[in-house]
Amino acid sequence: MTNMSGGEALAKSLVREGVEVVFGIPGIQIYGIVAGLRDEPGIRMITTRHEQATTYMADGYARASGKPGVALVVPGVGLYNAASGLANAYSRSSPVLLIAGQIPRGAMGKNIGAVHEVADQPGIVRSVTKWQRLAMRPKEIPDTVFEAFRQMRTGRPRPTLIEIPPEVGVETEEVALRNPARISRIVPSPEDLREAARIIARSRLPLIYAGGGVARSDAEEALVKLAEATNIPVITSSGGKGTMPDGHPLSYGSCFSPRGEIQEMNQLYEVMQSADVVIGIGARFSLGNPAGDASTLVNINIDDSELTRVQSNTIPLHGDARATIDALIPYLIEAGVGERPSPAEAVAAARSLIAYYDIGLREPQYPVIEAMRRGIPEDAFVVWDINQLSFYARTHWPVNHSKTYIDAGYSFNVGYAFPTALGVKVAKPDRPVLCMVGDGGFMFNASELSTAVKYGINVVTVLFNNDSYGNVARDLEESFAGTYETDLHNPDFVKFAESFGAVAMRANDPMELETLIPLALEREDPVVIDVPLGDMPIPPAPQFAPLYNLPWTMPQEGLIVS
Repeated sequence: MTNMSGGEALAKSLVREGVEVVFGIPGIQIYGIVAGLRDEPGIRMITTRHEQATTYMADGYARASGKPGVALVVPGVGLYNAASGLANAYSRSSPVLLIAGQIPRGAMGKNIGAVHEVADQPGIVRSVTKWQRLAMRPKEIPDTVFEAFRQMRTGRPRPTLIEIPPEVGVETEEVALRNPARISRIVPSPEDLREAARIIARSRLPLIYAGGGVARSDAEEALVKLAEATNIPVITSSGGKGTMPDGHPLSYGSCFSPRGEIQEMNQLYEVMQSADVVIGIGARFSLGNPAGDASTLVNINIDDSELTRVQSNTIPLHGDARATIDALIPYLIEAGVGERPSPAEAVAAARSLIAYYDIGLREPQYPVIEAMRRGIPEDAFVVWDINQLSFYARTHWPVNHSKTYIDAGYSFNVGYAFPTALGVKVAKPDRPVLCMVGDGGFMFNASELSTAVKYGINVVTVLFNNDSYGNVARDLEESFAGTYETDLHNPDFVKFAESFGAVAMRANDPMELETLIPLALEREDPVVIDVPLGDMPIPPAPQFAPLYNLPWTMPQEGLIVS
């Protein structure tokens, strides 16, 4: 045991867990923590311009590196501001630790108006955190950090919260530091694996549906091995994009097409529905990606609450994705699954049909996506905000490197992409990182250009500019007989970016991105490319009803309609 302050105990505990960077804002009630980080050579702190960016950057860092990301904020309003990043990380099962200050111990729960006081502070983010704890003394900090990281590294990884009152950061006492927890991967029983193998071996049209849990488990190689050993083709969710390379002959691709015409849009949907056995791996089977009602679902998931939630005819395999795949393959080979003929020809035909409709319908998104593809290296990380191209990219942006496609998941946070991309670049400084964002979303966190320039975080931001919240304007126009207050007043984005010291470019046409992006990637500075963008229509919402039955555009069954 060593005598040290709570701030020192926190910094040293984080180092033992492998933390190298903390995203935060120095402020009252966390001064002792900040001093501890300052004096710890193994950690650097990146200061953002808004608390919202701390958790977004930590999320980007976690998703790119596979290691937990750490954020630091003051209590009360600081935690409120950081909550949107936690919601995003929660939706994508991303391990983010948020360290929040607290008011003094003696003032807690008394409602006396202490600075930054809010009632039930952890309750603010309880629904978007997996685990929470308050450390009331310096000696409690090592155990608290130990458990926070154990929680993020076991089961389903999701955000955790540690609260520390201000005096704990500066008080000193004997502290015993801890080493990280030894983590064992969960594997289903041999009996369950053998039963699943028998079901799969008897199937006529099996299919693998790979979700984000494959990447969280670093199970990408195991997934490819499973597909090749069994000749079972793969569809990936948007969260699982890249876990099976889109260029692999057994890969159908990702997600589902955004079109409304059923005969054209549902190639992947129909593949999914026609499968008699679906092997789900680390997938939630949420809105828009169902297994067929008549199929048997062999469901591999580390989150036991997800195992039988979708349908009754499920073979649940509670386990880590990588360890479970590795354990299942021998049983599948023993059951004769490896003798199945290759479906590569059928997969190629389906993908060709999807590509045919892409070109035949001449959707405006298609040529823009193709131009960007030609200008972006295959191993680049691409972070997509919520904009008129990102919905299209969920299906049509090809990904051959795992973890390189990053989106907001079901949280759908507008404006998250720019700070998240900065976190990705901090984790992977030697890899190209691009942010794809609309003008509306970019302005949510545009002040983080200051952070990018200060720390040399050289992200290339492709800013699609139509002076409006374009998706909302389109939906209101098509489904509610007219838009309302969706127009925006923007700065000159070139001058705006240059005022921070960033490099700025302006495209005359989106097709120029094919040449502008490579030029931007050559620069050793943050770059913003201002790109004019016209309307990007999608089929009217009612045409989505067979898949989504979108409740925000039409009355639902059981409601009174006047």
